[in-house]
Amino acid sequence: MSNNLRLYLWLALAILLWVNYTTWTSQFPAHPALATAGAPAQPPSLANSVPEQATPGTPAPGSLPPSPVAAPPMAGQALPLSASAPLIHVRTDVYDLEISAEGGTLTKVDLLKYAAEKGKPAPVRLENTDSPTEYLLQTGLTGPAGQPHPTQTALYSSPHREYQLGGARELRVPLTWTRGGVTVTKTFVFRRGSYRIGLEYSIENHGTSAWQASQYAQLFRNDPRTKVSYFQPSSRAYHGPAVWNGKEYVQLDPANSDYQHYQAEVTDGWIAVPELDFVSAVIPRNDSAYRFTSQVAGSQYALSAIGPAHTIAPGATLALGQSLYVGPTLHSQLEKTDPTLTYLAISGWFAILARPLFWLLGQVHRLTGNWGVAIILVTFLLKLVFYPLSEASGRSMAKMKALGPRIKNIQELYKDDKEKLSRAMIEIYKREKVNPVSGCLPMILQLPVFIAFYWVLLYSVELRQAPFAFWIHDLSARDPFFILPALMAVTGFLQYKLNPAPPDPVQAKVMMVMPVAMAALFAFFPSGLVLYYVVNSVLSIAQQWNINRRIGAATRKA
Repeated sequence: MSNNLRLYLWLALAILLWVNYTTWTSQFPAHPALATAGAPAQPPSLANSVPEQATPGTPAPGSLPPSPVAAPPMAGQALPLSASAPLIHVRTDVYDLEISAEGGTLTKVDLLKYAAEKGKPAPVRLENTDSPTEYLLQTGLTGPAGQPHPTQTALYSSPHREYQLGGARELRVPLTWTRGGVTVTKTFVFRRGSYRIGLEYSIENHGTSAWQASQYAQLFRNDPRTKVSYFQPSSRAYHGPAVWNGKEYVQLDPANSDYQHYQAEVTDGWIAVPELDFVSAVIPRNDSAYRFTSQVAGSQYALSAIGPAHTIAPGATLALGQSLYVGPTLHSQLEKTDPTLTYLAISGWFAILARPLFWLLGQVHRLTGNWGVAIILVTFLLKLVFYPLSEASGRSMAKMKALGPRIKNIQELYKDDKEKLSRAMIEIYKREKVNPVSGCLPMILQLPVFIAFYWVLLYSVELRQAPFAFWIHDLSARDPFFILPALMAVTGFLQYKLNPAPPDPVQAKVMMVMPVAMAALFAFFPSGLVLYYVVNSVLSIAQQWNINRRIGAATRKA
């Protein structure tokens, strides 16, 4: 029986190690080295911001090669955007952003409702032109080389330099380009409270010949290597290019050579650059196939989506469009924009459990208005769901604890004869109808739910900087005074004392030290996760104490 107990303990440890390894390799890939100083790379098909009248030159040394799909030519400038291009300032209830008149590129996006650091006024900034973290969302129309097109190098005109949503529900920001008898109006559409940005193209061909165009979008980012620290779990979160290829969510790790020149024909897909809690994504219309490509050079990468070609006859008009999502990975808004976008918030093996858990957590939060209280109540509800398993496990452990003195006598009696000891132990277990491993099985069955809840609490932007009570001002950060980890160690030790000691002295010592080791492991994890663990432990202690009391009373009567 002792060997069986060891087997289940090793099995539980193996599962934890396997989950940790697979999660690390899939979610937290290494990032490529920095590009050579003085020779910044360019994204594929990223003409560096000079107006389209400039003569194409040779790409800068070390830069990304031109994209194989139809796209604007590379220019020989070092900077991705022209410093002289006018900027259009847009402010809504959730955004403070800038759009360059060159190409209609999003060059700065500040999220007004999310502080970069709790208690400080500076908001989270996604798109930006600050070296060395350039991050651009570029869109445009491209086509045959013999015709002019409003690519990301084209210079648009705008009736205003400032736009504000004010009290309106919708704000439209039009940009106009005219060349060769063709007029293109590119309109960004912002809505109150939404991080979905509509992008509309209205094409009018007043020329004498047909005009062909394909709409495209690309996300370019300079993503230098970041220091990964155990003491900051968020530093391990994946940030890099990713796609939904119509069937599954794929993270295009730039360090993986298979993804450095990725190409795929995709229908009902999207491209994105996620990072912890935030994302920039392009969602094309799902009525036709798009070509997705990615290219990498050093610490820079570009992820592109180009649609099918459309021909506009003389005198004809055409409307095109797509959606952008730039903001936090809020489950509700991601699902409303495109249900598959929710994979940006929760993905992997445990998503099937994590999604309903998050839904439940959100429903309870609606009633309480406090995420910490919601965690406590959901933990209680989970305890109720698993009560039958926990009850069976607790009864088995209580019986084992009651048999403790008799088992110790048997061990002393047959300490020099392992074969007789084994037979005597089996006999007493059969006679008392006790299975020493039955207490471990429920814990193993509950392990996937615990891990799923771990992902919900660690990677839900809804809990970002959310206060609980007393000294816990941010459930997504560690406990500043390590009080919850200390309570975790205490409750873990009380659980150990309530349960029967393992027959093997080595196992007994390991189980005694385990609460302290677990508390040290969780000390730098989000306090919301530690709160869940402490509450779960307190409920387990109360349940096991009650079971022990009842079993003890029944034994004394017998």
